[in-house]
Amino acid sequence: MTRAAASRATVDPSRKTRLKRSRAAAALTRAPLVVANPLPHSEPSLTDRAYATLEELIVTLKLPPGSAVSEAGLSQALGIGRTPVREALQRLARERLVTILPRRGIIVSEINIKSQLRLLAVRREVERLIAKSAARLAKPPERARFAEIAREFERSARRNDETTFIRLDREFNELCTQAARNEFGTGAMSLMHSLSRRFWYIHYQQAADMPVTARLHADIARAIAKGDEPGAGKALDELLDEIEQFTRAAFELGA
Repeated sequence: MTRAAASRATVDPSRKTRLKRSRAAAALTRAPLVVANPLPHSEPSLTDRAYATLEELIVTLKLPPGSAVSEAGLSQALGIGRTPVREALQRLARERLVTILPRRGIIVSEINIKSQLRLLAVRREVERLIAKSAARLAKPPERARFAEIAREFERSARRNDETTFIRLDREFNELCTQAARNEFGTGAMSLMHSLSRRFWYIHYQQAADMPVTARLHADIARAIAKGDEPGAGKALDELLDEIEQFTRAAFELGA
């Protein structure tokens, strides 16, 4: 092999990293800032705005698993200072959506189906508690928003609109944990929801029925809005049954 051929055959790790970063940057330039507000009068902080945008980009695979990003690049692309972006990345790292490598950058985490099945076993128990507590403890403005979200879930189901569903799901999850008034349940759920939504998004076209999933979410939201604690728990179990079935189907397809 000639010296030139050997040079072409050698993979330059730094070049691969630059390519991943350039693709990530391209996705960021196309992404609008989208922030879900559980209640109309809540004002998101810059950290919340950075987190909401980056979380959606990761969940919807615009920042795909394995892509490399940098704090400076994200700050520039989002038009938000480095401190809020750093805080958002730290939160994403706690939720296992990114891995922060000291002096090397940030990598969007890979997806693991077996880990997802283990996550579901925990999620069912914690989320049932959250849903029933929200049905019991939600305040009137929160109940009104749950009723609106239920209608919006139904609308996304009729239109088969997965992007709207993903955004609604994040707001719904945040409102559930807010209304449940249990900081320990909130902490547990925050570690699971984003991973679950990303897994659903990458596999749903193969193994899931998006309108069915959206309607099951609507059933939970309606039960919470009505203060129906047993109904919220039952609707939650029906949703998790569907999600577990979908996850196992995705596992079999990938096997």
